[in-house]
Amino acid sequence: MSPSEAFKALVAGVDKLDFTVKDSPCDLLLSGDKPFPLLVNSNGEVLVAASWYGKGRVLVLTHDEYLKSPKFSKLLQNAVRWLQSSPEAVIGVHSSLNFLLQSLTSAGIPAQSSENFSETFGVYCMDAYDDRQAGDLVAFLKRGGGILIGGQAWQWASSHGAKNVIPNFPGNRIIGVAGIHFTPNKGVKGMFPVPKEIPAVKLVIPHGVDATPDLKYLFDDVTHLNIKGSAVASELLVHGQLAFPVGLSDSHQCFLAAARYGNGRVMVTTHESYLSNSQLKKFLQNAVSWLDNGRKGKIGIESNVKGLHGLLSQDGIACEISGLVPNLSVYCCNAYSDRDAEKIHEFVAEGGGLLIGGHAWWWASQNKGKNAIADHPGNKILNRFGISILPSSMSGDNFPALCAEEDSKHYHFRSALFQFQQHIRNKDQPKAPLTSWLQRLRQDCATVMKVPVERCPMFAPFQRVFRRLVHKGGIPTACKENPVKSTSKEAMLLGLVCAIDDASPDGCCTSQLLLQPSPVPPSVPPISLEINANNPGPAAWVSTALYIPPAWTATVTLPSDVARKGLSVQIGCHSDNLNSADQFCRAPVVIRTYSVNEERVPVSCLWGGLLYFLVPENCNLGKVQVTVEGAVRAPFFRRGETCKSAWQTTIRHYPSPWAELATENIILTVPSDNVRSMEDPDVVLALWDRMMGSIAELAASSPHFPRPERFVTDVQISAGWMHAGYPIMCHLPSAKELTSADHITANGLWGPIHELGHNQQKREWEFSPHTTEATCNLWSVYVHENVLGIKRDKAHPALTPKSREERIQQFLKNGGKLKDWHVWTALETYLQLQEGFGWSPFIQLFSDYQKMKDVKNENNFKMNLWAEKFSLQVQKNLVPFFKSWDWPITDEVSKKLSSLPEWEENPMKRYLAKA
Repeated sequence: MSPSEAFKALVAGVDKLDFTVKDSPCDLLLSGDKPFPLLVNSNGEVLVAASWYGKGRVLVLTHDEYLKSPKFSKLLQNAVRWLQSSPEAVIGVHSSLNFLLQSLTSAGIPAQSSENFSETFGVYCMDAYDDRQAGDLVAFLKRGGGILIGGQAWQWASSHGAKNVIPNFPGNRIIGVAGIHFTPNKGVKGMFPVPKEIPAVKLVIPHGVDATPDLKYLFDDVTHLNIKGSAVASELLVHGQLAFPVGLSDSHQCFLAAARYGNGRVMVTTHESYLSNSQLKKFLQNAVSWLDNGRKGKIGIESNVKGLHGLLSQDGIACEISGLVPNLSVYCCNAYSDRDAEKIHEFVAEGGGLLIGGHAWWWASQNKGKNAIADHPGNKILNRFGISILPSSMSGDNFPALCAEEDSKHYHFRSALFQFQQHIRNKDQPKAPLTSWLQRLRQDCATVMKVPVERCPMFAPFQRVFRRLVHKGGIPTACKENPVKSTSKEAMLLGLVCAIDDASPDGCCTSQLLLQPSPVPPSVPPISLEINANNPGPAAWVSTALYIPPAWTATVTLPSDVARKGLSVQIGCHSDNLNSADQFCRAPVVIRTYSVNEERVPVSCLWGGLLYFLVPENCNLGKVQVTVEGAVRAPFFRRGETCKSAWQTTIRHYPSPWAELATENIILTVPSDNVRSMEDPDVVLALWDRMMGSIAELAASSPHFPRPERFVTDVQISAGWMHAGYPIMCHLPSAKELTSADHITANGLWGPIHELGHNQQKREWEFSPHTTEATCNLWSVYVHENVLGIKRDKAHPALTPKSREERIQQFLKNGGKLKDWHVWTALETYLQLQEGFGWSPFIQLFSDYQKMKDVKNENNFKMNLWAEKFSLQVQKNLVPFFKSWDWPITDEVSKKLSSLPEWEENPMKRYLAKA
């Protein structure tokens, strides 16, 4: 029975509930993925809830008086029937609840009074103030029994302390295993209507559990958490109300977290090697003691983390290598198997301590298309505890221990989201510490929005909150003239909108998901086109010359034999994710991608965008006929195909705000305003053909690129003035230089060719980080001199003879060390070789490298290989030359090249003579 089915059965015939009886109710805290509320009052407090544990069921009311009130009779009768595992199950009613006994028997439900719980019962009805039989009752639940329990904890808290309610209140020792806890909060009384569906619960419920004592215990005699080393850790999402971060980086990345669950405790590390890290020994000892919680019980350690056994045994801590066997107090394992997930859940719920470690970034890289939070084995264990391992990785460092007294300032996803929710309600701007959390919170919201809630129901409330926040706060406008600061409320709302849009179902107009009216597009005729779905190279975008306006829903129709063959449809070309930016001139994510899994694929994007087909690598589907409904045409010119007169009279005036100019090896995406006055795009595209041919020539590659390179202009990009990739991204002002032949021939095009050069760099002959920003410039020099007729000293101010001379002298003056060999200094080495031997050796070497396999990815090896191959290519011993640049040439390579004649013209000789 699903929660929604159980809810309907429990409230059948109940329209309202009267909570004005005598004393006030208390509030319930729900944790994990099992419990659900039946009634939430006007103050957002949970007054009735139900859950499952093992094979059993539990229903909780927040005052024992409700078990004695005629006004609750119908609900109580429904509850007992739902709690029964079979109609014959015996109903036991505590002797203090005579009214309940009479109510059940008068309704034909056989029940009997009892001072104590009996194993013969199928359902037991009781108040929440006696835990003498807690162990028996938990076992009863697990076997399939039902418990109806009522009580309040605020009065108990007045004499025992609010901080002790969750772990120590008698009723919590019984029902806590099912994820329901009485809190010390006094609830609001009143007559409340019963909702038609399961009601929403507040993000944060004050529960009185303070993590400060826990952190002090864990960090006793620990000042730092040193996770430096080769292990690459994942990040953690701390989302449970009873979970808290233990290890945080300066940027709020969590690598250690803990939680209380039921009667037990959990500690999570984001790499299994941390469990055997000697630098964490004292912390791990504290953690195991905290998990044991004073029981001084047996510690079982799975063989997959046996290094922990040695670490604990060194200091006399008794532990053993074992699986999850009976009578353990603490169980330690890695996070790569969910085989014992249910056993672990029960072990912790019933008081055990779990120490678990593992990452998810590698799993995510090997399981494309799966959701790490929902599907990673470790998360199938951890999600219920309020902690999830994320697919993102983080760098290790020696992090200071968290200050226990500043627990409220430590980033916690649920708490941060709740604080932001308060700011939206109050219509004010966030303040510290929330402002420092917002970037982290935006990223986590995007991750949570993608979680399939049908499999992970505990994330559904978060996703509802996201939509309500945007509905209440609106969709901010971000532009160049009015940028949005990353620490502002508007930036957070933009991030939420992007997350909702990206995660919305195929073809579902996002504006509907945001609870806003969807725009009604005017009637536009279907457009038929043919796309080339043959792709011998890397995954490629195929332009359609169509544009989908913002929030419109279009439908793409393809032949049935093409569906499920790996094609995708994408709206938008501005693929840079800006979430790490300090301010936004546009929304952080503005493209959407849909898999083609049906003949008809509805597509939409809140931001609109050009329409593309994504064709995977080595695809051979041939020419595919496509029909698109709900799109408009965009200015598009393809050299050799588009009619010049049609361009001038019609095509360049199409209404799309974005246009594309295409030739065989390059596609330029620019604002339509940049091309509407262009009479003949063929002129600039012909020049681009020559430049792309020159790029291929130097790279010793085919003149027919495996896929056309792409430039996309954007109001804001993720890094620099331009950056390489597919597509190459650049700012809007670059559109003019990209599309003007006159500008290119007069001024050159250093930056764009530099980025195209980046796309030609190969790992086998790149020496990162030294040459990353150097060898790409070989293409800039080559294209400027061979196509544009602009000499290198005119192509870039850094290449004037004076600049080059000073740079060499400064390098040698600083000691001539490899650590200073980068960017222009590194380029100088290659330019000297080119000026001595021409371009032919480079072209030949680039050709040779394409035939080489398994080149060791280690700079010393690769630099020796290049020095050897270049020397052999030009038949000169270049070892002295490379050594003058502090290349780590080995004796073996020196000896191998010693028979070649010396390079007498070595340009570094004169500088070394002066040094």
